[in-house]
Amino acid sequence: MKKVSPNSREVKSIKQVDFASTPVFEEELNALDIRIELIQALIPLGLEAVAEELQNEVTRLAGEKNSRKGSKTSNRRWGSQQGSVYLSDQKVPISVPRVRDVEAKVEVPLDVYHRFQSPRGMDEGLLLRMLKGIATRSYEACAETVPEAFGLSSSTVSKRFIKASAAKLRQFQERSLKGYDLVALFRDGKTFADQEMIIALGVTLEGDKIPLGFVQAATENERVCRQFIDSLIQRGLQYHQGLLCLIDGSKGLYNALTKALAGYVAIQRCQWHKRENVIAYLPKGEQEEMKKALQDAYDRETYQEAKAALKALKPALSLMNESALNSLEEGLEETLTLHRLGLMPQLKLSFRTTNCIESLNSMVAQLTRNVKRWKNSNQRNRWLATALLDIEPRLRRIKGFRLLPLLRRAIQSELKLEPEVQDAFAAD
Repeated sequence: MKKVSPNSREVKSIKQVDFASTPVFEEELNALDIRIELIQALIPLGLEAVAEELQNEVTRLAGEKNSRKGSKTSNRRWGSQQGSVYLSDQKVPISVPRVRDVEAKVEVPLDVYHRFQSPRGMDEGLLLRMLKGIATRSYEACAETVPEAFGLSSSTVSKRFIKASAAKLRQFQERSLKGYDLVALFRDGKTFADQEMIIALGVTLEGDKIPLGFVQAATENERVCRQFIDSLIQRGLQYHQGLLCLIDGSKGLYNALTKALAGYVAIQRCQWHKRENVIAYLPKGEQEEMKKALQDAYDRETYQEAKAALKALKPALSLMNESALNSLEEGLEETLTLHRLGLMPQLKLSFRTTNCIESLNSMVAQLTRNVKRWKNSNQRNRWLATALLDIEPRLRRIKGFRLLPLLRRAIQSELKLEPEVQDAFAAD
């Protein structure tokens, strides 16, 4: 095996780990596992450490070198052969010493060598590499540098990724939602090629953002959205204390939410989408002025002020374009829900638009941008579930999370939920 020349400081660190310690007995297996984990993290210094561990076991099995006289075992050193071990997720060639039982005439297996035959954390590590944007065919060049490494083929990487991402998909789809005390729900679509994945993002009473689920759909029709919401309820979605649901204006989703969560949902339509939908009907020369007027109206702090300001824009819109006026009037009350709850000044950064889930979609796009060809539904589902689980721990709390208990009380007052009904479902 080709020698590695680490610097003196690195060698000192290796010795402190004490890889070449006492022989490997049954009671030391746990300690051996720990040393193996450490070795596999120290590439390429691990190569020398592996050789030391192999020699330690040979010494335990066959005694010190050239010490046959008086030996109480029939095991003998029997030269060496070429083999390979895994260091992290790299398969590395190494010279493996042999031990033979000369009386039984059989090869004595080395436990240490056997333990190095599988990559430790390979699937998880490979998963993260691919998610961070390393294309399959580029993986060998991006892997940790190890002298004389075999490398991995793109087909091997693909198989391992499919296996790991399928496990992530099962984990995401099967986890219970009963433990999440939700106060708000965002919904938006993310496009993969010609197919849209509708994603639901929950916000807990503590302000944590939780990806709840997704469904593949060509359009956001009521039936698909209703089945999606029903599936979340079956997994334990908690909504009986009232939810504020933010949507982009889809009629199908609105109908699905108001039917599936009847009496327990307050709809807040995205003010940004409403503004953009209205000005889309206007000539370009008139769009900027109307956009500013609409924004000024929605920036008013009270429900009465905001509604009066929006109402004042109707005559001008009627003269410009009747379709623009109709667009403003359609679902206007739902765009003012946060105003009506009396929390516009405090929570407008988080709950007046669907920016929260659109930010999540942007993070998903970063992790999936290197996929140039979406082949089938299973591929889309695996990638999306894997991306969401990877992103979830890094999601920040919602802005204004300390005011969420106040939001819950305002929702319950708006929906006229009786205290005994709230308590009954909370206890359930």
